[in-house]
Amino acid sequence: MSSSETQPEVWQRGLVEGIPPLLQPVAHAILQAREEVFLIMKDFPQNLLWEKPAGVASVGFHLQHLSGVLDRIFTYARNEQLSTEQLQQLRNENISPNNDLRIEKLLERFNKQVDFSLTQLKKTDEKTLTDFRGIGRKQIPTTVIGLLFHAAEHTMRHVGQLLVTVKFVCSL
Repeated sequence: MSSSETQPEVWQRGLVEGIPPLLQPVAHAILQAREEVFLIMKDFPQNLLWEKPAGVASVGFHLQHLSGVLDRIFTYARNEQLSTEQLQQLRNENISPNNDLRIEKLLERFNKQVDFSLTQLKKTDEKTLTDFRGIGRKQIPTTVIGLLFHAAEHTMRHVGQLLVTVKFVCSL
């Protein structure tokens, strides 16, 4: 039994060290996502990674997208535009199957992205949370806190979709 099965959810375990108080919910959600993803993917068969049951997104897509979303949204929160590499990664998320990607590699990438995100949260000055941020070429208006909150909720949304997809493809 994993430690996350015997512990309360991350938000019930107290403050995440070094994270500003107003950003604790973002850190809790991202850490919860990491725990759940690793639990969901335990013993998942590689040969089912790119299955699209009923035409929905594959497990492989969700694993790529989880990392990509955190990377892209946290980039905007830093008031930076996406790099050529990030834009290519976004395009690659929709390429299925990608036989070069193994479950272990996707999980490692997600784990590292969670760590990078937590590091950025630690460095985020709470005084900047309402600062304007523009998304993409159109500079769609939002704020630092809006982006960070969206990163957390979007990540958890895809963890839920990942869970359902894993259960479904494993039951076929």
